[in-house]
Amino acid sequence: MASAIPTAMERPHFIGIGGAGMSGIAKILAQRGAQVAGSDAKESATAEALRALGATVHIGHAAGHLADDATCVVVSSAIRADNPELARAAELSVPVVHRSDALASLMGGLRAIAVAGTHGKTTTTSMLAVALTELGLDPSYAIGGDLEGPGTNARHGEGDIFVAEADESDRSFQKYDPEVAIVLNVELDHHANYASMDEIYDSFETFVGKVRPGGTLVIAADQPGAVELTQRVRDLSSLNVVTYGESETADVRVHKVTPRGLTSEVTVLLNGKFLTFTVSVPGRHYAHNAVAALAAGVALGIPAHNLASALGKYTGVKRRLQLKGEVKGVQVIDSYAHHPTEMTADLEAMRGAASDSRLLVVFQPHLFSRTQELGKEMGQALALADLSVVLDIYPAREDPVPGVTSELIIDAARAAGAQVTAVHDKETVPDVVAGMAAPGDLVLTMGAGDVTDLGPAILARLSN
Repeated sequence: MASAIPTAMERPHFIGIGGAGMSGIAKILAQRGAQVAGSDAKESATAEALRALGATVHIGHAAGHLADDATCVVVSSAIRADNPELARAAELSVPVVHRSDALASLMGGLRAIAVAGTHGKTTTTSMLAVALTELGLDPSYAIGGDLEGPGTNARHGEGDIFVAEADESDRSFQKYDPEVAIVLNVELDHHANYASMDEIYDSFETFVGKVRPGGTLVIAADQPGAVELTQRVRDLSSLNVVTYGESETADVRVHKVTPRGLTSEVTVLLNGKFLTFTVSVPGRHYAHNAVAALAAGVALGIPAHNLASALGKYTGVKRRLQLKGEVKGVQVIDSYAHHPTEMTADLEAMRGAASDSRLLVVFQPHLFSRTQELGKEMGQALALADLSVVLDIYPAREDPVPGVTSELIIDAARAAGAQVTAVHDKETVPDVVAGMAAPGDLVLTMGAGDVTDLGPAILARLSN
């Protein structure tokens, strides 16, 4: 088992250390004994968690934050070329390492499971991390969201398994060479980096082609993009392909998913035997994520019945249908969904979990490019709610695109029969929602931006 620190990572400096992917790598390195430093735009609980592990975290970006003896500078694709710390690295001839290369180096010598797909990566990676930990296998893991249980997105474990979320958005998942790869779905997203489905397929083929000889691809049997990818990689002679899903031809067949309030009971047919276990989050798509995790663990040689029991210990990830609280009979739930497929899945899950309740959605679109390409589909998804509030687009790393606004979504939603209110001032949302909500309603804050901050504010307003 390898858990040593690569020489280049002995004194790393992370630009944007508070980000979900960056902070995970920084935490693992700190836990392995590296002298970790970095900077982030603002204070956060993540920054404090890193400091507690011994890392030096600066707030704001400045050339002076980079120590002269740094062995490398770690960046993500979101870091702009004019960042002053990046310029200082060039002056000092400090190597610049992409986040994906840093993560790949941490997996070296370990039995890696890389979880890929347009949706569901964080949940599936988290399910595996929780289940393997529950079984005493002490895995290392790097996740794009915080587990509700351990309260962290990453950990260095003493076991020989490393579970990692593999990000396709910038093709960085092509850097990994896992023993087991999971592909949950393949859809067109990240329009700034991919111009067509052919480019998406080519990228996923490269990822799958990096699976270690004799390794396993666990892939969905029901999702059209995954089915197409399966056909494209079937001829890789060194690859074992295991399909999962509701298809009669699936190797691990989902026989039945039974809603149980905010949980589900799932029964699978595996190696000719039925196996039933509980998934502690609602919705068919989360049940399928759990089955993918089950199939991946079995591919590593872990007994299926042990894994099934351990998967029942998973209690969710922050921002994945996370209950934020209840006031006066109104439940507020937070969702990270920002792609139409994710939005539809989470809205249908909430409908199934509470069929007698009204569903109110506060949606914040994420990225101008995504809204430009998928705004119509986002609006159609919102038709599943009883009432929707739509905010302005959260730009993240992008500059505005002329003519691309939330109105694209609002118009499509209204055309689909949805009742939509446009709100341009985020600070007024709690008052707007309080005027709409009634006892028994579910309020869902939805999006990948800072809409998550509104949950507590809505609860506070309702309590008044």
